[in-house]
Amino acid sequence: MPTTDYYDLLGVTRDASPDDIKRAYRKLARTHHPDVAQDKANAEHHFKEINEAYEVLSDPRKRAQYDRFGVAGAPGSGADFGFGGFGPQGFGDIFDMFFGEARGQQQRRNGPQRGSDLRYDLEITLDEAFAGTTKEISFSHLAQCETCKGAGAAPGSLIVPCERCGGSGIMRTVRQTPLGQFATQSTCASCGGEGNVITNPCETCGGRGRHEIERKLTVKVPAGVDDGSRIRIGGNGEAGIRGGPAGDLSVYLNIARHPLFRRDGLDTYVDIPLSFPQATLGTTIEVPSLEGPLELTIPAATQTGTILRMRGRGMPSVRGSQRGDHHVGVHIVVPTKMNKRQREALEEYARAGGDVVEEKSFMDRVKDAFRPE
Repeated sequence: MPTTDYYDLLGVTRDASPDDIKRAYRKLARTHHPDVAQDKANAEHHFKEINEAYEVLSDPRKRAQYDRFGVAGAPGSGADFGFGGFGPQGFGDIFDMFFGEARGQQQRRNGPQRGSDLRYDLEITLDEAFAGTTKEISFSHLAQCETCKGAGAAPGSLIVPCERCGGSGIMRTVRQTPLGQFATQSTCASCGGEGNVITNPCETCGGRGRHEIERKLTVKVPAGVDDGSRIRIGGNGEAGIRGGPAGDLSVYLNIARHPLFRRDGLDTYVDIPLSFPQATLGTTIEVPSLEGPLELTIPAATQTGTILRMRGRGMPSVRGSQRGDHHVGVHIVVPTKMNKRQREALEEYARAGGDVVEEKSFMDRVKDAFRPE
């Protein structure tokens, strides 16, 4: 009868999934294995408890019986709480659990590897985003060495398998412990995990197969792009390793603030001033837009703050023929200076409308009399 709760021992809840239990076990086993722990006496006992808990909770039948009876099986079921399943062959399973994935990674590491992706931030104006543009950019990246064609060895020299690891790139050590065999592996120090040894490194790249160069590239920016848009240029990132494909270059667009126009999606906005007579009587004026001056009719009695919409005069869409709208905000400008005739006409207009007009003082009338027309 176990005296320790197996779930508490592995640090998982009772509704933990099999994957959660496996991850918890692997983490604890790495920490408390006698070969790596400093307190080997206590580590051996704790390691045995961890394996015992995992043996039960990783088996659906034993786990169900443990959840029901508190033991791996009902009386007389023949369930074994011992450590018989972890003999030399059982520890082979532990080794595969710990290092099987690492072996696969090592094999992939020795094969062709894709180059890294690169990012380039490009700033353009709103006018360029509206019409589209072509930009030449310059950036540094790792390119395949032309001298050795990416092999890392000087032309004519040999690349031979590492004698220490036999070309695998890893060193495996099997140790006999009181609990059975336990295997560990590490990166080969002679070849650095590559599996091969270059007898005569390339002078251009120093044996790396790649070297940094400055490159220029022409980027076509389509009309209608927005701030934060990405242009992906395949195969223009870092060069691959051991014949692997090159990465990609992603150009991210930043649109500079425009002194006149604002943008919201495909719509554009601009503010224009109107005189009082224009807003009152109505008129036709030219308003600025990203495609040039546009003719706009101002209705009579237009109020300040009114926004007039010009359909289909905004930004184009990069995905089709659709265009946004151009919005014109109207602001009525009050004159700061008027001549005598203008003032008299405006006062007469006010009186005709029933507005109260402030009478001039004697000194104001004197000033008006001597003010030139």
